[in-house]
Amino acid sequence: EQACAKIEISPDDLDWIVPHQANIRIIETAAKHLGVSMDKFPVYIDRYGNTSSASIPIAFCDAVAEGRIKRGDKVCLVGFGGGLTYGLLLTIRRTTMTTTKTRITELLGIKYPIFQGGMAWIAEHTLASAVSNAGGLGIIAGGSAPIDYLRDQIRQTKAAVNGKPFGVNIMLMSPNADDLAQLVIDEGVPVVTTGAGNPGKYMAAWKEAGIKVIPVVPSVALAKRMERAGADAVIAEGTESGGHIGENTTMCLVPQVVDAVEIPVIAAGGIADGRGIAASFMLGAEGVQLGTRFLAAEECQINPVYKELVVKAKDTDSIVTGRYTGHPCRNVKTKFSKKLASGEANGTITPEEFEEITLGSLRKAVQDGNLEEGSFLCGAIAGMVKKVEPAKDMIEEMFAQAEE
Repeated sequence: EQACAKIEISPDDLDWIVPHQANIRIIETAAKHLGVSMDKFPVYIDRYGNTSSASIPIAFCDAVAEGRIKRGDKVCLVGFGGGLTYGLLLTIRRTTMTTTKTRITELLGIKYPIFQGGMAWIAEHTLASAVSNAGGLGIIAGGSAPIDYLRDQIRQTKAAVNGKPFGVNIMLMSPNADDLAQLVIDEGVPVVTTGAGNPGKYMAAWKEAGIKVIPVVPSVALAKRMERAGADAVIAEGTESGGHIGENTTMCLVPQVVDAVEIPVIAAGGIADGRGIAASFMLGAEGVQLGTRFLAAEECQINPVYKELVVKAKDTDSIVTGRYTGHPCRNVKTKFSKKLASGEANGTITPEEFEEITLGSLRKAVQDGNLEEGSFLCGAIAGMVKKVEPAKDMIEEMFAQAEE
């Protein structure tokens, strides 16, 4: 009580109280006197016994490592001796580097804080269920697909994951966005990610249905707007991502979004191994979203030609088309993508011609492996993807590396 008075804070406003000694009698007396739960004392007496102050740093570190103490928590360190009592108030700015227990894993009930990107024409039930069953969050791409098809995809995923969480990505500019927004409610989809627009008009209905809403954002301004609208978290996606992209890099965008919002931030763009996950967490992210790495998953149903392009890609095999039309899109370099990029740059392909040429080009890549007319969307990190393997092996390998 004296320590709290010294730092001018009520015990009720503290998340944790760390005493000078881990003695059950002291803690029981203090908790009763202060009118707080003994759970506020992270001292692990059951683990370390009634010991002196030597156990306090160990117990405190245990509490952080096990995810009990989190970023933003207020902690009072209490000391006494020689007739004096002192208190120190800490606000936790960063915990130890653990990548497997975050606000995202708690929010969604997943083992690993990793999302599989909702890639149009690619992210279907086979891949999504494999990622969810491996402990991540598998996501079905909504895109502009027919509602009956998407309903079937959702139901097949539900049957395959046996109660584990999964999500659906809704592109808000799609003509079927309204129908898909209702479909996820009707089918009891636990998580929705959104892109290409503001999901504000759907937010109340989704929240009432118990859906966790996590928009993809390319800027701080949109992240703040999504937080005000009631989003549970945001995905800060850098320009390194495959498909439609913004201009800000992941390294620049993620820490600025983290500083601007209180909700958890998931990093996306240019992440393909444990080092990328660890780097994202150092930037303040509490989860990651990957697309390109999962293109090489055994469960990913893209054409073998597409998969081979990803695995054989070098660091220089990434190209952005559509900059001159205002819709930049990152691809693997092929004769087709290089023709598009040079044509729009030198004016030999007009914006109208560009739209006509690229209509249906993603489907041609995904389903047909058509190198002459297909757009093989892929992130800049493809040069690090070296083999085809099960999604489960990918996830476990990446997080083992991240923890190291």
